[in-house]
Amino acid sequence: MPQTSTAFAQLRQGSLHSFAALSQFLSEGAAHDDTRPLREHLATLSGHIEQATQARRARQDAGAIERQVALLAHCAQEHQRLLTGMGSAWHALYEFGAYQRALRELRDALARWRQALAARDAAAETERFGQFERLAWRTLGEALLVMDIYEHQGGSPLQALSTPPQPPRAPLLARLRGWLAARGL
Repeated sequence: MPQTSTAFAQLRQGSLHSFAALSQFLSEGAAHDDTRPLREHLATLSGHIEQATQARRARQDAGAIERQVALLAHCAQEHQRLLTGMGSAWHALYEFGAYQRALRELRDALARWRQALAARDAAAETERFGQFERLAWRTLGEALLVMDIYEHQGGSPLQALSTPPQPPRAPLLARLRGWLAARGL
């Protein structure tokens, strides 16, 4: 999984400092038709992650944080359903399976964070929030990697072997860096 680790490191080095910025990038970016539903779901998921993490950082009351986390949990569940129903070209990608595992781990971390919030255990909540946040960045990085690979393969893992090469398109991470640079981020 070195590619995934590299992609995650590049994402973090690209001056991307919030889930909201990633959500905006995903919403505004030109999308390959086959990646549009995933891109839209990721923008929504990233937005919910931002709202939950900001509520927690703003030290809102526990009830407000729990409501944001519950909305995020529902969004993550809907996102998992989307992934399950995606076509065989997606499921044929090794990276897609890694992304699905990362999303399951994120959902598990979210459940543990919710439990700590409900128990009003400050020490456990702090630890579990940190775990959740790290997994959120990893999961979104995995998603960007999957979309990038899918777009470069033209929607079919076998198509790259059977069709003449297309003019190179800037990788998704390079487009993300360009988008951030244009906004001075």
